[in-house]
Amino acid sequence: MPDGEPLVLLPGMNCSFRLWADVDCGPALTPGLTEPGLSAQVDRLLDELPPRFSLAGLSLGGIVAMALVRTAPERVSRLCLLSTSPYGPTEQQLDDWGRQRDRLAAGTTAREIQRDLLPLLLSGQTLAQRPDVVDTVLIMADETGETDLDAQLALQTTRIDERPGLRTVSCPTLVVAAREDRLCPVDRHREIASLLPGAELQILEQTAHLSPVERPDAVAAAFTAWISGSPRPPH
Repeated sequence: MPDGEPLVLLPGMNCSFRLWADVDCGPALTPGLTEPGLSAQVDRLLDELPPRFSLAGLSLGGIVAMALVRTAPERVSRLCLLSTSPYGPTEQQLDDWGRQRDRLAAGTTAREIQRDLLPLLLSGQTLAQRPDVVDTVLIMADETGETDLDAQLALQTTRIDERPGLRTVSCPTLVVAAREDRLCPVDRHREIASLLPGAELQILEQTAHLSPVERPDAVAAAFTAWISGSPRPPH
């Protein structure tokens, strides 16, 4: 990393460090998301992370990354947002998260909830032809566990509209969308990129929400260009 600053990678909901395991981008810090509120999660990360770092986050990790750079812009030297959303929660989302928390309280496992969401997390081709990737996604839920997943679902409800804060981001920023992402579609990332001064948008083809496990080489190439400042690689 430039000047020895570490790369920090934040996972999506019900994902572990394993989300980034095949993304060849050198050493990185991969903290988990364990706090039941957005402000508390940002505060914990700022307490635990080095004074300055490059920051990438996917989905819920991207939401936390946006809040972190809004809270402490001087700590973040570069920002990458993948498969994420800048909006506050909708009533439908609040209902869905509440039902998932009720299921956890009734004994449903994090793996079972992850299995139900597989069609939203991976492309149809991957679901049909790559059982190893499906296994990885389910193992990440095992590693997250019910306690941390419940905290993440509570964290989701404390989200705010991050769009005003995005206009003030001054560090080099990359936005990575996945063409087949049904949770966070491409047009949402176009909006994010339009709000970030000088941001670059990349769209990964034949990829759904969890691009680092479906196309780790493409994500690694995007990271390399983002870190080095070189022209973007092919999608």
